[in-house]
Amino acid sequence: MSGPIRLPPIAPPPLPSYAQPQPGTMPGSYGDAKSPGFSLELSPANLSPDGHPTPTSDTGGGLTGLLVDQVKGVNSMQTGADAMMNSLLTGGDVNEAEVLTAVQKADLAFRMLMQIRNKLMDAYREVQQIQI
Repeated sequence: MSGPIRLPPIAPPPLPSYAQPQPGTMPGSYGDAKSPGFSLELSPANLSPDGHPTPTSDTGGGLTGLLVDQVKGVNSMQTGADAMMNSLLTGGDVNEAEVLTAVQKADLAFRMLMQIRNKLMDAYREVQQIQI
């Protein structure tokens, strides 16, 4: 049995000077703000004045809310990729490269989410075995 899959970090390409974010826009976003994505980055916008993460969903704050948001983001990426694939197969006006990119992004996001789940489960099992 092989070890865990190790994925190298993915850095976004640098933005040209004319595409720098404007004041009032979401920090760290590329494209429109409704684009689903997978990121565990806690930017200063997600932190309260005392340095703690602010809740990002109505399901709860902290790690729980963050994980729920990420699962929802991965789910929307997979749903969007499925819709694009369906449109491509039924003769819709969709670029094949865009479909391939969307499917690969959804697959990578899902695999990354599964690795995070596996690490959390390993940590939980390790904490369970601590003897008091």
